[in-house]
Amino acid sequence: MPVFTNPRRMPCFGMAPTLEDLETIAAEALATIPEEFRRHVGNVRIQVDDFPSDEVEKLMELDTPFDVLGLYQGVSMVERGAGHIANDIDRIFLYRRPILDYWCESEEDLPHIVRHVLIHEIGHHFGLSDDDMEAIEAKAEEESHRHQPGA
Repeated sequence: MPVFTNPRRMPCFGMAPTLEDLETIAAEALATIPEEFRRHVGNVRIQVDDFPSDEVEKLMELDTPFDVLGLYQGVSMVERGAGHIANDIDRIFLYRRPILDYWCESEEDLPHIVRHVLIHEIGHHFGLSDDDMEAIEAKAEEESHRHQPGA
């Protein structure tokens, strides 16, 4: 399995990245998210699937399973009360095939797309607005540039 230590340098693939490849990219993307947010997602499981489940497709009223790149499933931190009892594990789903489809169409680098989707879904975990999520992504982008050699 390839290791992606530089999220701004596109890894080369002879074939489509596997579920495991996307898990590796997601783990490295998570490492670039500011610590004040990362420490609160330790209890959130990140899962990479090819597509959303049939149940999710119906619930979200998707025209096609390619219509969603990721999904947060759980109770946001804003909605939790002092007596909150977790009935299930909070999860962030990353959907490989829609992400790869978007990657091919957009010509953006894959680690950047995965980080963007991951930050967006983490934002839902925190109950953040889209503007808040954009600010987090900008900060993550800045931090990833600092960790690059020669930056």
